[in-house]
Amino acid sequence: MRVGREKRREGQRRPTIVCLCGSVRFLEAFDQASLRETLAGRIVLSVGSHRQRDEDALAHLTDAERAAALDHLAALHRHRIDLADEILVINTGGYTGPSTRAEIAYARARGKTIRWLEEPPAA
Repeated sequence: MRVGREKRREGQRRPTIVCLCGSVRFLEAFDQASLRETLAGRIVLSVGSHRQRDEDALAHLTDAERAAALDHLAALHRHRIDLADEILVINTGGYTGPSTRAEIAYARARGKTIRWLEEPPAA
């Protein structure tokens, strides 16, 4: 059975996998980027939920539980970056917060292609 799947894939290139990174405060930009990337033939990996900030979704937890959950979510997102060929930074208005900057550094350290929703200012 496995051989059959491999034969179907011969000559077919796997679609590029892109991981969306950025502040979930830009819900509409995440949605638009996800659709645009999908229509361009890319496999899109994104945050688990961008309907609300993680801190708000986890507000019912104790401080220690919330901190542990946020660490877990950050680790999951780093795994998404590991799976991706590239990241697309959702930097609406040029904004990249500390978490996004950490994700960019993580991706860069692993040799991932980094694309930007909006071109960042020259460093």
